[in-house]
Order: sequence, then C-alpha cells, then structure tokens
Amino acid sequence: MSIDSLRRSARATVSGFPQGFWWLWLSTLVNRTGAFVLTFLSLYLTQELGHSAWFAGLVVALHGLGGVAGSPLGGLLTDRWGRRPTMVTMHLAAAACSAALAVVTSAWAIATAVLLMGVAMQAVRPSINATIADMVPAHDVRRAYALNYWALNLGFAIASIAGGAAAFLGYRTLFVVDAVATVLCAVIVFLRLPETRPQAAVDKRGEPVAEEKVSMLTVLRDAPFRTLVLLNLLVCLVFTAPWIGLPLTMAGEGLPPSSYGMVIAVNGIVIVGFQLLVNKLTDKRSPVLLLTLSALLFAFGTGATALAGSSVAFAATVIVWTVGEMIHVPTNAAATARLAPEHARGRYQGVMGMSWAVAGFVAPVAAGAIVGGPGPDVLWTATAAIGVLAAVGYYTRLRKALADEDTLDTPNTPDTPDTPETPATRDARDTPDTRAGAAEQASVSA
Repeated sequence: MSIDSLRRSARATVSGFPQGFWWLWLSTLVNRTGAFVLTFLSLYLTQELGHSAWFAGLVVALHGLGGVAGSPLGGLLTDRWGRRPTMVTMHLAAAACSAALAVVTSAWAIATAVLLMGVAMQAVRPSINATIADMVPAHDVRRAYALNYWALNLGFAIASIAGGAAAFLGYRTLFVVDAVATVLCAVIVFLRLPETRPQAAVDKRGEPVAEEKVSMLTVLRDAPFRTLVLLNLLVCLVFTAPWIGLPLTMAGEGLPPSSYGMVIAVNGIVIVGFQLLVNKLTDKRSPVLLLTLSALLFAFGTGATALAGSSVAFAATVIVWTVGEMIHVPTNAAATARLAPEHARGRYQGVMGMSWAVAGFVAPVAAGAIVGGPGPDVLWTATAAIGVLAAVGYYTRLRKALADEDTLDTPNTPDTPDTPETPATRDARDTPDTRAGAAEQASVSA
C-alpha cells in the first residue's frame, strides 16, 4: 500500500464529522492525558502512605463500585438535565476528588474520595456517548465512537509515559496535575461544545407531542437491549480478568514485574497504532458479526494465556484480545445508541455503562481468588468459555434486533414518518406476521 493510499485512507477515517465532535474528542484527549490517579494510586498507598496491598486493592475496587452507581445517575441527568451540564458538573466533581487525594491521608478520607471519583468519572460517560449519537449521522456513529476511544487510549498512553517520568515530583503533584487536566476538559466542554439534547417533538400545529416516558425499569424491560447489556457484561468480565490475572500468571512462570510492564504496554501500543486501521477494515460491517468476532477474539486471546510461558507468547495473547477490544468497544456503543429512543439515549448508555462498572468491580476480585485457589489455568479456561458463550449469544439472540435497526438508516419514503423507534414500537412491530420476514432479512445481513 502506497503512502498516498494510506493518506487517503486516514483522511476518509477522520472526515465528515461536525466541529462539535472534534471539541469533544479534544476534551477526551486532554482528560486522559492527565489521568494519573488510578495508574499510580496503588503505589502511592503502599509505598508512600504505608498501607497494605489488601487495602490498596480494596480502594481500587471502590472506584469500580462507585461507577456502578455513577453510570445510571449520569444517564438520568443526561436526559433530564442535558448532556453539556452533566459533563461539566461531573468533570469538576472528578477534579475535586483528585485534588482531595493530594491533601488527605487518612484511610477513610482516601476511600471516600476514590469512591466519589468513581461515581463522577462513570457518570460522565453516558453524556459523552449520547452527545456523539446526537451530533453524528447514524451511519458514522460507530466510526465516531472508535475515534473517541482512540483519543482515550492515546491520552492514557501519554499519561503513563509522562507520569512515570514525572513521578520523581511526588504522587501528590501528579494528582494535582490530574485535577488541572480534568478542569481544563470541563472548560473545553463549557466553552466549545453545544448542547445536543433533542428538542421535544411537536405536531403540525406546533403543539408538543407527549413522548413515551422511559424509566430505568423501562430500559431493563427492553428485551433486545437487556440481552445486549448481559452479553456485554460477559465480555467485560473476560476483558477485565487479564489486568489482575496476567501479572499473577507471569509471576508464577518466574517472569519479573518488568516483563509484565512491557507485555501489557502492547495493549496501548496496538490500540494507538492500529485503531484507525481496524476501524477502516470493519466499517459498514454487520454489528452482529463484529460483536461475535470480538467475543471470539477475547475468548481465544485470554484462553491462550494458559499455554504461554514466555514474554513473547504472553504479548501475542495480549495482541489477540486487544484486537477484540478495538472491535468491540465502538460497535457495542453504536449498538446501544441505535437501540435507544432519541429522548432516552442517556439512560440507555447509563445502563450499558453499569455492565462495565460491575465487571470492573467483580472481575479483579474473582480473578485474584481463582489464581490464588484453583490456579491460573482455571481462570483462562473460564474466560475462554465465557467468551465463546458471549459469541454464541450475540449471533443467536441479537441477529434480528440489530438487523431490524439497520433499516432505520435507509432514507424515508413519503409514507414513512421520520420518528424514532422506542421499545414499545419495536415490540409492536415484532408481530407473528413480521417475524418471518425480519428473520430472513437478519440472516442475509449477518
């Protein structure tokens, strides 16, 4: 492939987005570039404050537990209050928690600050995802999520390198820099990002049209979306397990901690270097096939860890499940946006975010217990089985639902009003007379 063709491909990957998307992209990059807290928190707690490794693990788990509450809270505020106010408020709250960690030293104060930070950091994600779905055309939503995810990982890579180089300044200094970067992110959103929450629908006379009320319970009753959330939870458990299980497994093989550092760095390097290429290759593909493929890559990559015995072999397994990660994250976010009614995108993204938060809390504890008990081979066999189960679930349970959603991207005819689909209308459409045709269309699409 020539340089000119690569340049054209890169231009096509990043073209066609509104200006507001790039301000949101920049805010994500700035925010993650200063993300030092979680990276260095365990070292700060154990090396500088003298707490035990058990306490450090508990505090990190509290961050994930806070996210379980923060995600639905952020989704509710996103729909009721607005995307922009939610983002600004939660960014400032996260900055305040980061600044607090630079001055508090008691165990209870640290645990509280980290818990509240987990709430704030997870609460901002539904508003970001809803904003992307609001401002980007439906056929470009997955590409937009992929680019935003690329910015997140690029910023994290910069933070890891800069944080390691600047650690001699002290952990508290890094926490202050984190707070400043998060405040700057909030300023960018406040000054440059427009509010994108859809206006209330009106009829021909200009009178407001009553919208279907969507509560969290309504979201959970949406069968296709509930299936998507549960399957994403399975994938998240597989994805999160290596972050605890891999260093323990490598240590059991007699490899030093520095080897793990190099192996896990492959994850960020692959994402930063190849996310745009993967997005180009997967663009316009069936979401069901992409989700199925990503689950299989997670299963194969983590399962193969049981067979690895050298740093090179462990790095190869990381490459495999990292490709699955690059495919899964934007595809799952786009599927969530497409299944959600326009006026309830925040709530849907909030419920989906809960699956990530729950996995972030459960998987580290379970992975540590399994490695310390039955052994690492049991852990990697279990992750492979869960990944395969998720792949089967995507292919058999969501083919019709996501294929039906594809029809919403086609131009409307004069006889077809341009109205958003809701769980109720989706269920009403799914009658015995239409199931056969939908299933046939789904099988062709997949």
